[in-house]
Amino acid sequence: MLQRLVVIWVLASVVCVRAELSVVYPASESEIDTRFDDLITILRTALEKTEPDFGPFQMRPASAPMTSMRYSNELLAGRTPNLIWTSTSVERESLFRPIQIPLRKGLLSYRIALTRAENQARIDQVQTVSDLSQLSLAQGIGWGDNLVFEANGLSVTTSEYESLFRMIDAGRIDIFPRGIGEVFEEWEIRRHELPNLIIEPNLLLYYPWPYYFFVHPDNEALAVRLQTGLNRMIEDGSFDEIFWRFNADAIDRARLDERRIIELTNPMLPPGTPLNDERLWYRPS
Repeated sequence: MLQRLVVIWVLASVVCVRAELSVVYPASESEIDTRFDDLITILRTALEKTEPDFGPFQMRPASAPMTSMRYSNELLAGRTPNLIWTSTSVERESLFRPIQIPLRKGLLSYRIALTRAENQARIDQVQTVSDLSQLSLAQGIGWGDNLVFEANGLSVTTSEYESLFRMIDAGRIDIFPRGIGEVFEEWEIRRHELPNLIIEPNLLLYYPWPYYFFVHPDNEALAVRLQTGLNRMIEDGSFDEIFWRFNADAIDRARLDERRIIELTNPMLPPGTPLNDERLWYRPS
């Protein structure tokens, strides 16, 4: 009888181990790269809120940093990571399964530039998209924003993430547009090493830019669990709590109502984007 109970316990333990969900997400691109701390917090919270009905989980970063394009290729091939976070597009939603809840409530739609003080006079003359096309822009390799900027007739130079800051500091590129929730911390971390780097004070670029979790189209278990967890977070207020915890200071420092806005079109925006669900979006007053 005792032997039979031991066998049952071992089998049950194996089932529990097999039922544990493993989530591998993108690794940071450098030791001082904190851009995605809020997304990791959102991911963990969504998994925790679904643990009672979906079972245990473990989560970890990928073993090595990759470009956004490489992460997408690895996910499509069914390797690791098995979850990525990135901007959406018609093509991306045809290849992967999006969890259509915009992370950061669409805050990445609003962009403030890193630049050099010597560029300020030229930037102050920018009133239209045509004016903006006279400046050179920096962006990361494979970033979806590149296609938006290029579709609006803007010149984009791409490089590895950390080298972009050095390019601006050295005067090789005019502006490096960053999300409101990114730009201030990125500048604080690097301003002593790169003393020419400043946050441009007057201009705001806007284009609708939903940023989602994506999984492999066959990964039904993870997709359903994430959708369920994120919906619960919206309902109980924890999604908004995380948003404001990580972004309130940056929104205040951005002085959005004092900036002149240049609106860009986003031709990659899928027709099914839930733009009218006000619960999901940050709207500056």
